[in-house]
Amino acid sequence: MPIDLAQVDWVYVGVLAILAFLASMVGNILAFNNRGSAALLTALVFAVLFIAWTYYPHHLPLPTRLYDSRAAVTAPAAAPAVATTPARPTPPKNPVTDITPPKNPVTDITPPAR
Repeated sequence: MPIDLAQVDWVYVGVLAILAFLASMVGNILAFNNRGSAALLTALVFAVLFIAWTYYPHHLPLPTRLYDSRAAVTAPAAAPAVATTPARPTPPKNPVTDITPPKNPVTDITPPAR
């Protein structure tokens, strides 16, 4: 099986399934059993519930990510860099020093000398 079921966050899946079920019930009640309207209202109600669940700062230990942040390996914090004076910038290695535009061979034609 290409999906490793041990890596699935089942609490998060369960919460989303409950939100989808509640959205479906509310959408079906509001649409008076009209299938198209119920589907549209279900999608809108689910979007509202999902955004409220995920982004509202309710300060509860609820799953809000698709991955487990505790299992992620974090690197130790690097020491802050010491402020130093910037070194003198090096000049460009381009040998062209003038800023005159190049000559256009089509418009700058000079007749040959006789």
